[in-house]
Amino acid sequence: MDTNEFAVLKLFVVGILVNVWIMRGLSAADSFNIEPTPSRPKKPCNESRLQWEVEVCGEDFKRNMGRIDPQNWCNLTHFISEYHIFTHCTEVKSQIVHCYWPNPLVESYIIRIHKHFFSNCTIEQVVWVDPPDDTLTILILIPVFLTLAMIALVVWCSKRSDILA
Repeated sequence: MDTNEFAVLKLFVVGILVNVWIMRGLSAADSFNIEPTPSRPKKPCNESRLQWEVEVCGEDFKRNMGRIDPQNWCNLTHFISEYHIFTHCTEVKSQIVHCYWPNPLVESYIIRIHKHFFSNCTIEQVVWVDPPDDTLTILILIPVFLTLAMIALVVWCSKRSDILA
């Protein structure tokens, strides 16, 4: 057996041993019982209570937004903490009544909140205008001339390879 083949074989065996050693250490079967556990019956989502709980979160948010100047409602830095508290509240209340979050009921309420507070926050459409022709011509010609100059430099250097070498 060639020495290179023997080294590859040894490396392969060592790789397998390291892989087995790592997988054995990462295995969760040693520390956990793998017997199936009886699942707890999941309670159904109480949507009527969720509606009420989300309304409570919304009223708190409306009260907090009332303390902010309406001219600052479109500036996220002025109300980010209030909005975070509102979304966290809806998430917690959803979990309390055994509903997933976000769900259509909470989303529709959040959309109503957005329409109430942030409907005037749309940004005007930016109209893109072409630059003036002189500027556009310069922006096109500079890369073209640089490319031609680089090609000429490469050709010139390749012709002078005997002197530069």
